[in-house]
Amino acid sequence: MRGIVVRSRSVFGSIGGALQTLVGGDITLFTSLCERTRKDAFDRMCAHAKELGANAVIGIRYDAVAISAGVSEVICYGTAVVMEEEVPSK
Repeated sequence: MRGIVVRSRSVFGSIGGALQTLVGGDITLFTSLCERTRKDAFDRMCAHAKELGANAVIGIRYDAVAISAGVSEVICYGTAVVMEEEVPSK
């Protein structure tokens, strides 16, 4: 299963992030962009798994690639499975 998101920073986000780098520390604008992007990729992967009849995804991984200046692809992938409840033996 996979979920792919391609996202760019807005002009305002880029300027705000650049200003935050002057102060140092956590660059919250970029952190929140990364968190949103990873969540979107995860949600798309889960939807793809559900479309195929799976009810769980195991071995989840993330990867990211810069496509061009300010544009990145984030992919979330794993193995879709159907989990069944184990019936205790008597």
